[in-house]
Amino acid sequence: MSNNRHPQDAAFLPTAKPPTWLGVMGGGQLGRMFAHAAQAMGFKVAVLEPAADCPAGQVAERLINAGYGDSAALGQLSALCAAVTTEFENVPADSMNLLAQDSFVAPNGACVSIAQDRVLEKRFFVECAPRSGVLPAPHKVIASIEDIEAIGDELLPGILKTVRMGYDGKGQVRVASRADVRAAFAAMNGVACLLEKMLPLAYEISVLTARGHDGASVVYPIAENVHRDGILFTTTVPGPNVSASCAQRAQDAARAIVDRLGYVGVLCIEFFVLTDGSLVVNEMAPRPHNSGHYTIDACLTSQFAQQVRAMARLPLGDVRQHSPAVMLNILGDVWFEGDTVREPAWDRVLALPGAFLHLYGKDDPRRGRKMGHVNFVAPTLEAAQRQLQAACAILGIAP
Repeated sequence: MSNNRHPQDAAFLPTAKPPTWLGVMGGGQLGRMFAHAAQAMGFKVAVLEPAADCPAGQVAERLINAGYGDSAALGQLSALCAAVTTEFENVPADSMNLLAQDSFVAPNGACVSIAQDRVLEKRFFVECAPRSGVLPAPHKVIASIEDIEAIGDELLPGILKTVRMGYDGKGQVRVASRADVRAAFAAMNGVACLLEKMLPLAYEISVLTARGHDGASVVYPIAENVHRDGILFTTTVPGPNVSASCAQRAQDAARAIVDRLGYVGVLCIEFFVLTDGSLVVNEMAPRPHNSGHYTIDACLTSQFAQQVRAMARLPLGDVRQHSPAVMLNILGDVWFEGDTVREPAWDRVLALPGAFLHLYGKDDPRRGRKMGHVNFVAPTLEAAQRQLQAACAILGIAP
């Protein structure tokens, strides 16, 4: 990785004149919360995003309104910023590589390219297994009708997932037979897919880790997740079902994976805990993650402040959790009462002790669209869970 303007191992300290700029590829809510954290530490933020009115662009000092592959815009971002990161995994890896010619890029294009391709990701997890101690679910690439006919009985029932671009439950279908796979493959227009065997799932956890330029790494407390319709519903930390041994295995696996990647920045790795207590690695996101939003209010260093530290080559922050927490995802559904759109009763939610509201600046609530989240922080996990239930009742969300 080259950087023509800075010593290879020097930190990018925030300065006032001239200001030190950090860049973000992507203008969504993760970029918005990153910008808040960077600005609190004295940096200025530039965002490259094709949408003119985007959550990150509303708060960043500069918005470069262009496509992610626009070479002129990438040159502008690189010329301005000492370091650049991404807030979503589907930014072109080639764009990250181009930026790396003149800016420090974290994570780099190689790491991003693995995370945005399910086949490469699964292959990488298998390669990591001797050190991480975990494997992905049994799987098979489905790229043709012939691949479907060759499916072994042991892989069914399963989940057929597109190799690229799937998220929040999109691009995946449950299948019980080869006929189901044929129908799903046709419905996905014959794009390359991955068939994963369905396993006896007890619950899902996510492990948020960060690695610095110097190789130092930290792992946050283990988060237990609940999904609805493929979208994260709640994250609870500490996970009520997570044993000490399970937490240790997951943290050790995450450290092995992030080290093997040679990663710099925040990385979220999702694992399945099976009914027999075994651990299966599912997928990773090369950025801060929805399940890490609780860190803003419950940890000494939020995942976004950690991303700032890593990309600026500063020492990583303390990841201690000072209070039990539950995070509730807020979707556009809560703005609807039948067909009527009205503002939710945020005053009643904020009257709950330990409730912290985070809205993303989106003015078009749509069903299923992520609009914000609420963190509930309390002296005990039971108290935080009670406040979650009370908020669900206020917002009309089934608990």
